[in-house]
Amino acid sequence: MSKQTALIIVDVQVALFKVPGRPTYHEEELLANIAHLLKQARASGTPVIYIQHQEEAPSSLVPGTRGWRIHPSITPLEGETIIPKRSPDAFLATTLDEELQARQITHLVITGCRTDFCIDTTCRAAISHGYDVTLVGDAHSTIDRVVLNAEQIVAHHNATLNGFGSPEHTITVKPTSEVALA
Repeated sequence: MSKQTALIIVDVQVALFKVPGRPTYHEEELLANIAHLLKQARASGTPVIYIQHQEEAPSSLVPGTRGWRIHPSITPLEGETIIPKRSPDAFLATTLDEELQARQITHLVITGCRTDFCIDTTCRAAISHGYDVTLVGDAHSTIDRVVLNAEQIVAHHNATLNGFGSPEHTITVKPTSEVALA
């Protein structure tokens, strides 16, 4: 991947893991895959941008609380960008687009949580903002919902989003093993 690529890590926060009765689907694999991509990005100088969801009390994602923190297995390094957000769309009312434009980024490698909310919305918004997207198919996840279980949700989104876009910008879904950040 060219230097015009950024690794985007969406909402990989403590409160979304090890929740009794609501486990994140394949959470250990998810964290390992993101850590692998993060290591590649850092080694190659690919920009890393963390997106961090925040809400008001009584949420577990209140700024400054333990649950709001980025998961310790992928802790940001000094100087890595962390962008707070309040909606499923990482572009809405945030500085994400400005950060990407300032770095002349044209391609986003997207990973993180929750597939059916923030990952889906951010991928679609990225296309609308003029970016190409690689959604890492085994590096995003969610929890079971009433209608579909988490495995079905992830599979559905991987199938639905692969090839989604316009003639100018598209989403491509690839497994971690096929993503090279260099």
